[in-house]
Formats: sequence, C-alpha cells, structure tokens
Amino acid sequence: MNNSLSLEQQQQLRRLLENGLPLTARPYQVFAEQINSTEQAVIEHVQGLDQQGLFRRFGIVVKHRALGITANVMLVMDIEDERVHQVGQALGEAPGVNLCYRRPRRPGWPYNLFCMVHGRDRQAVEAHVAELLAEHNLHERPHHMLFSTRAFKQRGGRYNQTGTL
Repeated sequence: MNNSLSLEQQQQLRRLLENGLPLTARPYQVFAEQINSTEQAVIEHVQGLDQQGLFRRFGIVVKHRALGITANVMLVMDIEDERVHQVGQALGEAPGVNLCYRRPRRPGWPYNLFCMVHGRDRQAVEAHVAELLAEHNLHERPHHMLFSTRAFKQRGGRYNQTGTL
C-alpha cells in the first residue's frame, strides 16, 4: 500500500469512508481536502485497502422504506447443524434474500439460521418465503417470520469508533 498518507490521515480517511462517499463527481477529492492530502493519495490508499481484502463490498445503503419497501421479515429457522452451512449458502444466493447468516442457538431459542427478506407488502413477502421454504425443502423445519414494525436506525457498519481499526 502506498504510504503517502500519515497515520493520522489514514485514520481520518477510514472514518470518512465509514460515513459513505459524498454525493459529488469527485468524492475522493472531497476526502483529500478534508484530510489535507491529494486526491491521488486518497485513491491509492483506498485501492491498497481493497487489495488487502478489507472491503467485502463497496456499495450504498438504500433506505428501503423511503422507496415503499415496507414489509421486512427476518425468517428464523432451526436447521440441522450438519446441513446449516449448505442451506445457508443456498438461501444466501437466492433472489430476494438480502442477508443470510448463522447464529448460535440459545436456551429457549432454537433458531440458528436467519434470512432477511424485503418486499412492498406483507402478503408478497409471505408468498416469497413460502416459495423459498418449498424450493429448498425447508417447509417442515421449525421457523418463524419476524416482521419489522418500526425502523429506528439503518446505516452501514461502523468499525472505527475509537480511531483505530
């Protein structure tokens, strides 16, 4: 990675990146001005972070409720431990599944696989979940659909709260 940015500038840039790119034709120029550097140095540093594998993806956080996507469900399932990886991979690749991850079971909570599905209305989301369960032969597995009732916060991940990664 190009080390033309000081450690302090690198930390400032990481904090700026976590807040998202400014909506301008040259967002890296804006960042460069904010950290007292050059656009080229910022671009090279970001490319270096990417080459190190520090970005899983570079995208946007869509405020889906503002777009009329108001039916949001977390499908929780109890999948056999020996199958959970395979099922998680398959559901994670399925159209309409925005998030899919495994979590440990807890006392009184047998669910170990979680999938988030968004839609314009509850009926459509319920139908899509039913299709997913049937397609992957999961309709007999214990599961629940937990619909969102209110959004309090939505943003991308923040990892640099203390100024360090």
